Amino acid sequence: MLKDSKAFSGFAVPDIAKAREFYGQTLGVGVADGEMGALELRLGGGHTVFVYPKPDHEPATYTILNFPVDDIDGAVDELTKAGVSFERYDDPQLKTDEKGIARGKAAGQGPDIAWFRDPAGNILSVMES
Repeated sequence: MLKDSKAFSGFAVPDIAKAREFYGQTLGVGVADGEMGALELRLGGGHTVFVYPKPDHEPATYTILNFPVDDIDGAVDELTKAGVSFERYDDPQLKTDEKGIARGKAAGQGPDIAWFRDPAGNILSVMES
């Protein structure tokens, strides 16, 4: 029934103006005004994500959006220069280095990935594809 549906994802933020600035200016993602005061993120490959205002928003405790990159070190360096702060984890199963990158490839535990938060506290990542 939904096999050919052009599905899309969405998430909430308490402040659309801050989201527009962060996603559009800091991350360099295409942004457009959406319906009902929402924001549309325009990603590579024609994909879109619906970002809607929710005054009583509580950040997700999981990664809501992953950005595949060819060079994770370069992406982390560039985002850090743009003011993005990367999460640091010291759990034996999820340990990040001084840059905030979990080196999964070297440990045989998935991709190299680094997590950061948007102004609403939602968790995002860059991961080496």
